[in-house]
Amino acid sequence: MAGTLNIPESPVGAPPIADEGHPRRWGILAVLAAVAFMAQLDLFIVNIAVPAMSRSFHGASLGDLSWVLNAYAIVFAALLVPAGRLADHFGRRRFLLWGVVVFAGASVLCALAPSLGILVAGRVLQAIGAAMVVPTSLGLLLPAFAQRQHGLVVGIWAGVAAVAASSGAPVGGLLVGINWRWIFLVNVPIGIATVVAGRALLPEIRAERGARLPDPFSIVAVFLAIAAVVFVTVEGGNWGWTSGSEIGLYVVTAVLVAAAVWRSIVHPHAVIERTLFQSRAFTTASVALFIFFLGFASWLLVTVLFLEDAWGYSAVRAGLAIVPGPLMAAVFAVNSNRVAQIFGRHRVAVGGPLFFAAAALFWIFATSPHGGYWGGFFPGLIIGGTGAGLSQAPLFASAGTLPADRATTGSAVLNMSRQVGSALGVAITVVLLAAAKPEALGLYHRVWWFIAATMIAASATSLVSRPNISIT
Repeated sequence: MAGTLNIPESPVGAPPIADEGHPRRWGILAVLAAVAFMAQLDLFIVNIAVPAMSRSFHGASLGDLSWVLNAYAIVFAALLVPAGRLADHFGRRRFLLWGVVVFAGASVLCALAPSLGILVAGRVLQAIGAAMVVPTSLGLLLPAFAQRQHGLVVGIWAGVAAVAASSGAPVGGLLVGINWRWIFLVNVPIGIATVVAGRALLPEIRAERGARLPDPFSIVAVFLAIAAVVFVTVEGGNWGWTSGSEIGLYVVTAVLVAAAVWRSIVHPHAVIERTLFQSRAFTTASVALFIFFLGFASWLLVTVLFLEDAWGYSAVRAGLAIVPGPLMAAVFAVNSNRVAQIFGRHRVAVGGPLFFAAAALFWIFATSPHGGYWGGFFPGLIIGGTGAGLSQAPLFASAGTLPADRATTGSAVLNMSRQVGSALGVAITVVLLAAAKPEALGLYHRVWWFIAATMIAASATSLVSRPNISIT
């Protein structure tokens, strides 16, 4: 059984606990990569199954079905930071393994759900498990490796996450061809394997005995604020962006966000402590991830819609057509440390989104409404996949600028930025696509311009930072 490691307070940029890292560090990496893949895949794999679900739940409207996606997005985003902070306090290994158990059990509930209500409840439980798993996986990974290897392992971790996010459509398309319930059942064997391996390999890391719990008021304030932000985003299209209900929710959301920010500023033990943002690299990475995922989530949605609606691809064919993108993302994420050694972490963080912007511009000028995958779409996948792989590793590596006992909380903040950005990116894409026939190419041009703009903005955000760590 793995031992327990108490993590004392340490200054920003402190070296890892052991010069060479944990003796079982590569096994730890394998377990955490599998867990991260399982949780991240479920963020996007369900999208492609919604039409098939509608045939199983007769009488369910599109608005009803949207809660299969929205319930997960809201709860996951809102719980990331509280779960990460509590994991730092009570034990990262404990939180991760229980999170996997919750996630896998909820997956079984989703697969067997006899009604839409039970399916949505299962998705809420999945989101709780995912929030316990995703930030904690990075919080366990960084202390297991020496500082000089952080770039390599974060690149692998980010590569797994990028492949999981981008693989949602192709994997979902293949499984939906069998039965949509299989998109949930595939989580069960992964969950069982990772719990067994995790109990044997993962060390326990927690705050020192006697450390204070985070302020309960700030936990509630952050949860409600993030839930409101995501809710107002995902429901805007259904309620109407200028409707009375939506405007009222804007006001409530602004009050909740103000309360959460105020508590973080004034309380020394807030769930998101203001000291986290003393690291410029971390602060900039949080903003850059939010902006990057505005465009990235938009791309994940618009690509499937374009291939199916404009070019008439089936769900399976569209999923397979997207595969080169995640493959390139994996290759460049895993090797982002080598690229950073040549060009520098800062240049990689600045340049990665520009590749993605170039891919969006390629689709604007090269894609035809009449098809032509290899000449008019495939090159953009290669360019965009390169950008996705290069961008994420140096941004997530900014968690290494934080004290050792705040690595999981920092990872949770970064993942929260990603999730909120993704929700808003999808909402904006829906608005941009809502005004014309789905086969109109000009409609997709709007979204590709939006993606290009967000990627340039993400690059500019990283450009202004002055990183205080190296991932070489």
